[in-house]
Amino acid sequence: MNTIALFSILLTFQMTMTLFDFKSESDIANWKIVDDRVMGGRSIGSFTLSKYELGVFEGDVSLENNGGFSMVQYSFEVKKVDAYSKVCIKLKGDKKTYQFRVKTSASDSHSYVTAFDTNGDWQTIEIPFEALSPAFRGRTLDMANYPGEQLEMIAFLIGNKKVESFKLEIETIVLK
Repeated sequence: MNTIALFSILLTFQMTMTLFDFKSESDIANWKIVDDRVMGGRSIGSFTLSKYELGVFEGDVSLENNGGFSMVQYSFEVKKVDAYSKVCIKLKGDKKTYQFRVKTSASDSHSYVTAFDTNGDWQTIEIPFEALSPAFRGRTLDMANYPGEQLEMIAFLIGNKKVESFKLEIETIVLK
């Protein structure tokens, strides 16, 4: 194998795309809360940029009025992502289970979803694209998993079918 081909292969393995890096100058205006209130529930979530340069998703999940979830979603211009195979999220959770969700288009009714557990410490969650399965309102759909071609929205959701307070601190979201 020649040197140029080897270098090209090595570059392919090193490529990353930062979807969001929470720095003090970061603009979080496109991060929006969607709680179960849209369907009459009583959960309350918030998303802020902390002085420690972290995105903080926190609040309270309520089961009142058939509620039970809080979500923060981030919309952006369509990104071609076929050169990548996974999402890597550096975060600190509260020992609760969260969902990570993606949409190929903000107008899609369904998302591609996977659950992950947090351990109370800083950790890097790695989510292979093929682990993201299609879902709509909590129901798995009979479709192929996330194709990994384009991306226009990401989201974090908590909905563990119980009343609970939550806090998820996010440092970076990167594609590899």
